[in-house]
Amino acid sequence: MQFSESWLRSLCNPSLTSDELCHVLTMAGLEVEEVASAAPAFNNIVVAQILSAEKHPEADKLKVCKVDAGRGEPLQIVCGAPNAAAGMKVPCALVGAVLPGIEIKKAKLRGVESFGMLCSARELGLSEDHGGLLPLPADAPVGTDIRSYLDLDDRLITLKLTPNRADCLSLSGIARELSALTGAPLQLPEVAAVPAVHQDTRKIILDAPDACPRYCGRIVRGVDAKAPTPEWMKRRIERSGIRSISALVDVTNYVMLELGQPLHAFDNTHLHGSVHVRYPQPGEKLLLLNGQTVEPGSDTALIADEAGGARALAMAGVMGGEDSGITDATTDLFLESAFFTPKAIAGKARVFGFSSDASHRYERGVDFELQRRAIERATQLIVDICGGQSGPVVEAVAADHLPARKPVRLRSARVVKVLGIPVAADRIESMIKGLGLAVERQGTDGEVSFLVTPPSFRFDIEIEEDLIEEIARIHGYDNIPSPPPTARLAMMPASETLRSPMSLRRLVAERDYQEVVTYSFVEAAWEADFAANTNPVVLANPIASQMGVMRSTLIGGLVGVLVANRKRQAERVRVFELGRCFQRQADGGPVAGFHQPLRLAGLAAGPAVAEQWGEATRKVDFYDLKADVEALFAPRRLEFVKTEHPALHPGRCAEVRLDGKPVGVIGELHPRWVQKYELGTASVAFELELVALQATPFPAYVEVSRFPSVVRDLALVVPQAQQLGPLLAALRAAAPAIVRDVALFDVYQGKGLNEGEKSLAFRIVMQDTQRTLEDAEVESAVATLLVVATRDFKASLRG
Repeated sequence: MQFSESWLRSLCNPSLTSDELCHVLTMAGLEVEEVASAAPAFNNIVVAQILSAEKHPEADKLKVCKVDAGRGEPLQIVCGAPNAAAGMKVPCALVGAVLPGIEIKKAKLRGVESFGMLCSARELGLSEDHGGLLPLPADAPVGTDIRSYLDLDDRLITLKLTPNRADCLSLSGIARELSALTGAPLQLPEVAAVPAVHQDTRKIILDAPDACPRYCGRIVRGVDAKAPTPEWMKRRIERSGIRSISALVDVTNYVMLELGQPLHAFDNTHLHGSVHVRYPQPGEKLLLLNGQTVEPGSDTALIADEAGGARALAMAGVMGGEDSGITDATTDLFLESAFFTPKAIAGKARVFGFSSDASHRYERGVDFELQRRAIERATQLIVDICGGQSGPVVEAVAADHLPARKPVRLRSARVVKVLGIPVAADRIESMIKGLGLAVERQGTDGEVSFLVTPPSFRFDIEIEEDLIEEIARIHGYDNIPSPPPTARLAMMPASETLRSPMSLRRLVAERDYQEVVTYSFVEAAWEADFAANTNPVVLANPIASQMGVMRSTLIGGLVGVLVANRKRQAERVRVFELGRCFQRQADGGPVAGFHQPLRLAGLAAGPAVAEQWGEATRKVDFYDLKADVEALFAPRRLEFVKTEHPALHPGRCAEVRLDGKPVGVIGELHPRWVQKYELGTASVAFELELVALQATPFPAYVEVSRFPSVVRDLALVVPQAQQLGPLLAALRAAAPAIVRDVALFDVYQGKGLNEGEKSLAFRIVMQDTQRTLEDAEVESAVATLLVVATRDFKASLRG
């Protein structure tokens, strides 16, 4: 909701600066989103009258003008505007004036001296129109400062209103709030009934009373549709973000902005018979004022007459029809002022891909007692500006379908308890009355309550808490103290066997990853590509078409981050995310039918380390991220088992197991996705279950041996297909107590080995805490490991 501050102050003018006024509105829940000046800064520009405009002797497109700027002697100004003419009043920048990007000096143009500049609207920063000088009204006083005359020191305020405050979609509603907040007097325009000069009417029939329980109409004859809109009205509606079209249309828009009641004017000569508010007939179409032909749904109310049996004239509460719209040739009009229920209008315009100021107000709720006042106000303005003779107002009402306003009981003790501050009963009563609510005081001084009846313009007051919120707003949120809580606090125990998500984030960040947070809503194609999920959790009302399903894996979001970084020439990318995934689950779960595990995923692409002189550049690979994953689970040992995953390379992918149970997956991205998403080089990713990562062994003391360790190397020849994981696990399980570690340190294939064989070399570290090991013990331990390898894995000792 954008409006002119000067217009607001004409209705309620508190003794506040502009900044203070905006703060008061914001703290009352009417958030001021933007404040802008009506015009850029400039000075020394006045109203001037062109006394004569003669052709320049040396230039065909220039004129030499004699100008009265209220400075005594006429000024000579050379002007190139095509519309410059004697008798015209225009803005004149005097010598020394400073405009946006221009400083006016005495100059000589083609040999003729010029003492100033006559200005267009663009030169003043008022619009982009530079087709000629900005014409001013004939009664503009010569010599008056143009900023003062056009009220250019005005400010444009934009409110970011919540949907429940439809009553503030008008200047009257905002002024009413401001008056209640500051105590400044409210000066709403007086609206008197316009007497009927003729008795011509149209019958109004409410065939859809549930959609339109009140409809007012009036015929106004003999209007001049070509009459110019007064500058004051044009200025106010344009500063409210609405383009001036014609006097008749401008009046309806002005009343909508002033009172909050949308109106519509039909060309009465195009109407036939009674006016109906009804639902559409099957296949019925309507050409709207925006040039769009629509086929309204069965629940969309229409305004229709009786031409051809039943002709649609407008989409009720949304937009008028082209066939019955007013033009410059209109002399008789039918003025509509109606109440359409929010349920009947909500979403109707969006179905056809557009919106209107009327639908924006109706779907939030318009005062259902405002229609007659609005039509009288509009009629008076039309008669004053365009002339004409008004007829009587015809009103059709379906009282049973008007919104009910049930009284709400408010207890003063409840106000004090909820707000936590003392508020006197008299103060409560005055605040509620200041908002325009009807109040009946009940009870004694010890226990006072109020029976409050919400007014017709408030659709958001239904329970006691709504009234308490109103009291808090008017009292001022910043006037409610916020003392620190006083209570006994206990130190919460921190488990040594459970790591917090934040500590895990720090661990991953220490591994040179940057955290990202992506949407849980993803593209359906991502789910198909990276999770092979053809039945994702679909959103009923997605925020965007490409965010229509819930993710079941974090890998898609990380790939999206990589794509964005690749487009910005980021060569090295290392990112991670800790978040929740969403999967369907047939056997129920924390949320019936869905499983929502927390996971930690990471992705690395480009060089393994940042470019430097001390290490050669190489691409990140599977084993770099494997080391990161092992570091996250340390000191627990992991097992990596070959597997397949829809997001990963079929030959470079492993399942991560902890104590024999799967806890995640790691691997290189599938070449198909590298090509499809234009990732350049292959990236490596992992995804781990957070529950498994959080668990950690309880710290236990291990004696440090004072005796030397013994190291032996064991080289085994095994079949080419032999996986390391099972063999290493078996060696560690069979190792005697003196064996501290068994680790692979070399893999060899080639000369000296048969085809289909490879050599795995293990380093065995042995040590005792009580004594120095003897050679016989060492050899026995190595022999034990060799027996397990030869017996269970068909390995042989490499010669």
